[in-house]
Order: sequence, then C-alpha cells, then structure tokens
Amino acid sequence: MRRKTLFPLIALNAGLLAALVAVTFMPSAFAQLRPRSNYTMTGGTVNGIVQGVVYISDETTNELVAVSWYENQKRLVGLGYRNMTSDAAQFGRTR
Repeated sequence: MRRKTLFPLIALNAGLLAALVAVTFMPSAFAQLRPRSNYTMTGGTVNGIVQGVVYISDETTNELVAVSWYENQKRLVGLGYRNMTSDAAQFGRTR
C-alpha cells in the first residue's frame, strides 16, 4: 500500500479509538431514581355515576386516583386524585 492511502486509515482508526475510550470512561446514567411502586386496586361505586369506579393506590408515594371507564366514549376518565400523606397531616392538625 502506498503511504498516501495509509495515512487516512491511520487517522480514522485513531479517531475511532479516541471515541471508544471517551464512551468507555464516561459516567453512567441511571433512569430510575426511586424504587418501583407497589399498587393496590379496589373496585367501587360513586353516587351519581352509573359506571363502576376503580381506586388505584400507589403505596410508595401514598397517592390515590379514582378512574372510570366510559363505554360510549371508549376512554378511561380520571375522577379524582388525593395525596394521602398530606391528607393524614391535615387530619392530624385538626384533632
């Protein structure tokens, strides 16, 4: 091989090696900052609504959401949200 065609290949390999070293020694990224949640679901009813309601409780963040399925619209509709930690704190202040 001639020297003129060998130099670009050496430069390309050096650049690829530098990129590999840079990627190898970069700090790692973590997507999950909190542990996985633990959910509890309970079915029920609400006054004034014909459809059933599902209450979903996230035990990790102490949050509760109520949802209902509307068949005519073919969609899940959120009915309400509560933060149980703030509710418990507020209940403790009123006593």
